[in-house]
Amino acid sequence: MHTRRAFLASAAALAVPRFASAVDVPVTGVANPALSPFDDLFTKFVKANSVPGAGVAVTRNGKLVYARGFGHANVEKNTPVEPTSAFRLASISKPITSAGIMHLVDAGKVKLDDFVLKYVKQDAAPFPGSKFDKRWNQITIRHCLHHTAGWDRDKKSGFDAIGIPWDVMNALKIKHAPTADDVVRYMMGHPLDFDPGAKMVYSNVGYLVLGRVIEAVTEMKYAPWIRANVLKPVGAAAMHLGRGLPEDRAPNEVHYYDSKQRKSDCLYPPRMRQQVLLPDGGENIEGFEAHGGWVSSPIDLLRFATVLDGGKRSPLSQQAIKDTLARPDGLAGHDAKGQPLAAYYGCGWMVRPVGKGSRVNAWHNGLISGTSTLLVRRNDGLSWAVLFNTDANPKGEQPASLIDGPMHDAANAVKKWPDVDLFEKY
Repeated sequence: MHTRRAFLASAAALAVPRFASAVDVPVTGVANPALSPFDDLFTKFVKANSVPGAGVAVTRNGKLVYARGFGHANVEKNTPVEPTSAFRLASISKPITSAGIMHLVDAGKVKLDDFVLKYVKQDAAPFPGSKFDKRWNQITIRHCLHHTAGWDRDKKSGFDAIGIPWDVMNALKIKHAPTADDVVRYMMGHPLDFDPGAKMVYSNVGYLVLGRVIEAVTEMKYAPWIRANVLKPVGAAAMHLGRGLPEDRAPNEVHYYDSKQRKSDCLYPPRMRQQVLLPDGGENIEGFEAHGGWVSSPIDLLRFATVLDGGKRSPLSQQAIKDTLARPDGLAGHDAKGQPLAAYYGCGWMVRPVGKGSRVNAWHNGLISGTSTLLVRRNDGLSWAVLFNTDANPKGEQPASLIDGPMHDAANAVKKWPDVDLFEKY
């Protein structure tokens, strides 16, 4: 039986505070009148949605043309968001893991249709009721990239192991927050929800498995290998995996504000089992790793996004980029009648073909307690990253979802794009 550990509200009738007053939204970064549609959008958006802070960056044809911070990185300390402030990326970590896998494909170290158990040698964790599902032998790297490996967290019988760290700890009899390895071993003791390849259901577990593949093939830990081989070539080596406790974070990292101020037992010493806010040790950010653990400024996130541009600095070949954005076979890329879906999940990116050629829009968002994120690569050469340090407004709406359409409108309202490259400044 799988039961989630209950998250306790800090008070039964606690109101969500309004972080941004009607007159005080600090704005940092270089102003450019030509890009005022973005300034207007975010000064209004932060106020209207009670968002504590937002980091925004925009590139055009590979050049950074806009980088600004709005609101507060830390409300209590009155610290503004800077263009270089770092945020948890949540599931935007998945495109990073995908790029690592594709780099290994380019190098001939793995193939997309290799079975993951060719590389992942962990055994299922031996806990009461544990039983290895032989269908694990059919799971391929491609299945994990496409979310078709066999896990369905939305079914009544399904669950997402990344959200039940204490259950994992109890089952495995461990005294520390579950690592990515621990979560994979725990899941290997549970049955799959469907046959690998049968359909697409978004899964965090599959990307943790891909992290284990990377470690097995490279004989290095996941994060340092990704930083050296994926992020450093595009100038984004400052990106790093997140830490649970505020005192363990990088100096430029924002503070996180859970919209419901939920609390749970802390997973990390020296405050293990003490009640803390979810973003400050109540959620297992350090175990999210390959599916949701990365931290970045919006500027460095756009540096990472250039891996899909090709060129000398990209760690990916043109074939790897094509495979990353390709439509999956079967129900992952088509409806029940076999017709192509208007948008589909490729290898680590959501993809929407535009027109009859090869142009596509690609994007990913992310959501965990205290974090809502969006990364967009548009087919006309524009890309943007928008990172928030809260997960929802007082109405329960996700900032990243709310800002998606208005960002396109703001970009379309720009009459003349400046010929600058702020990457040189930052």
